Amino acid sequence: MARVVLGTLLLAFLPSINGFYLPGAAPRDYGRGEKVDLLVNALTPMRSGTNDKVKSLLNYDYYNPKLRFCEPEGGPKKQPESLGSILFGDRIFNSPYDIKMLQDNDTCRTLCLAPDVTGEEAKFINDRIREDYAINWLIDGLPAAEMKVESKTKELFFDMGFNLGDNEGKHQNLPALNNHYEIVLRYHKPTPDTFRVVGVLVWPASIGGPQTSTPNCNIKDAQPLILSEDQTQPIRYTYRVMWNESDTPWATRWDNYLHIFDPRIHWFSLINSVVVVVLLCVMVSMILVRSVSRDINRYNAIDLSEDVQEDWGWKLVHGEVFRPPGNSLPLSVLVGNGAQLCAMTAVTLVFALMGFLSPSNRGSLATVMMVCWSFFGRLAPPTLIFPANSQTLLWCSIGGYSSSRVYASLGGTNRRKNAFLTATALPTFIFIIVFLLNFFLLSAGSSGAVPFGTMLLIIVLWFGISAPLSAVGSYFGSKHGGVAHPARVNPIPRQIPPGPKYLRPWAAALLSGVLPFVTGLLGAAFVELYFVLSSLFASRAYYAFGFLALTASVVALTTATVTILFTYFLLCAEEYRWHWRSFLIGGGSAFWVMAYGLFYWGSQLKLESFSSIVLYLGYLFLISLLDFLVTGTIGFIASYWVVRKLYSAIRID
Repeated sequence: MARVVLGTLLLAFLPSINGFYLPGAAPRDYGRGEKVDLLVNALTPMRSGTNDKVKSLLNYDYYNPKLRFCEPEGGPKKQPESLGSILFGDRIFNSPYDIKMLQDNDTCRTLCLAPDVTGEEAKFINDRIREDYAINWLIDGLPAAEMKVESKTKELFFDMGFNLGDNEGKHQNLPALNNHYEIVLRYHKPTPDTFRVVGVLVWPASIGGPQTSTPNCNIKDAQPLILSEDQTQPIRYTYRVMWNESDTPWATRWDNYLHIFDPRIHWFSLINSVVVVVLLCVMVSMILVRSVSRDINRYNAIDLSEDVQEDWGWKLVHGEVFRPPGNSLPLSVLVGNGAQLCAMTAVTLVFALMGFLSPSNRGSLATVMMVCWSFFGRLAPPTLIFPANSQTLLWCSIGGYSSSRVYASLGGTNRRKNAFLTATALPTFIFIIVFLLNFFLLSAGSSGAVPFGTMLLIIVLWFGISAPLSAVGSYFGSKHGGVAHPARVNPIPRQIPPGPKYLRPWAAALLSGVLPFVTGLLGAAFVELYFVLSSLFASRAYYAFGFLALTASVVALTTATVTILFTYFLLCAEEYRWHWRSFLIGGGSAFWVMAYGLFYWGSQLKLESFSSIVLYLGYLFLISLLDFLVTGTIGFIASYWVVRKLYSAIRID
């Protein structure tokens, strides 16, 4: 469930598309005849073909009693997993497969005989085959995969996971269970006596007929195994292991797995978006600079000795522009949490781009994000958010500090309530949503449900570590106080004239959100969002963090520019209530992200169960919410900085 937070900020360098040695992962050397462990993971829905749609979002334990897979002696033993791995739905166990380095090559072996598979169990298995579920294995940290050819570039790549059964209707339109596995293990020899696993390929097959005690691995002449839903029947599982020597060194063994589908799409869309955004920013900046410079020169040229002065344009509201907005407390809480999310994603992306989040360490991305949220994401110099009264850099909570200073700048006085809500409001809201989604997972019997112990650990991270750090940041923010404003506030509020319809709050939010969406999402961000959603909901591996970083920077820059432009329009229309509007305008792209998510649902997904629909909508809402907080904070801070600079540049009597 932590997979929803994948939006990130800019880093100047793209990672190489080719594989490289990833820090934190050490090679495992095997001797001849040494046991090679095969671990099993949860079954996940997959997209079998390029035109197929994902039909479910539920994961199932490999050793679910209804699947009737072979269990090891003494029962399956759960393997230790990281926090992120658990949140991503991994449930890893040992297996009864007996694999030894370079032994039993091309030998047909029986794994087990599952007797008396009932009609109810057969129906459960057949339903999972119809939904195109995939079996996931792990050998030496590498996922078992099927070798496929990309249709456009004709490149070979390893597609992680392999089909539970055949759902192409080759036999009376009935699903066939794959009960035989051709396992091809690729190994590399760094020295004559040591061997390393550099590739795991599996070709599943369905072998029907009498499930006798004699192993049958004849794939060519075998009839498919059709499970009857009206009577009991046995299932014999067999496998064959083959060893192939490879020239691929251990350091680049992930090259075939981490495959970018047609990288030209990423490059073309990214370059196109960068050009459009640069032109947009330059054009908007030139217009604003020329207009504002002309206004400032006219305002400052007024003879202050004259008895009567006539103001016009945005100077008319100089006595109102810094008037505290309504509901300043929730606005400061949103800005504080948005600033914290920006810091968390930036630090996480730095680790990802430097290669520290090894794909062999499953769930490392989500783990680092949770740790950054609790520790590093909250640690930043406060002067990066607002200028401190002193030049001393105090390292404290960016969430609590920025929220406290914004609240004080907006005239808030209940600092304790602000500190409490900043530390607890967003985590509590997200926890409620995750808890409800977890309830649907439990009711559907999915293994993706987060265990109670993991939920408790997340609560400890949020409320035991993160909340005290936020309180520390709030203390320093209150100590520095609010930001000094360059203009006094009039005692009597000025009447606001009717403005144009496109500057109304929700109209401006939707209209302004189109620009980051069009310049970014229809270019680079559109492509990256598609691949991110495919990674989250279609079991596709995503690791193009360089493209994602530059794409996020494009959206962030466009959001700041567009928000500044709309804020200037508001002030020129004598609308001084810009605080909340700048946040809504900045976060407007989140509504279009939600709309694209619904489009992705209709075009790429075919969810049939109510639980899957609720899960997808819940995940999509969380993605949009976090995007709204991040982009809204960017828009608010950019507008706040420009408004202060704008009214500091004129003489106000």
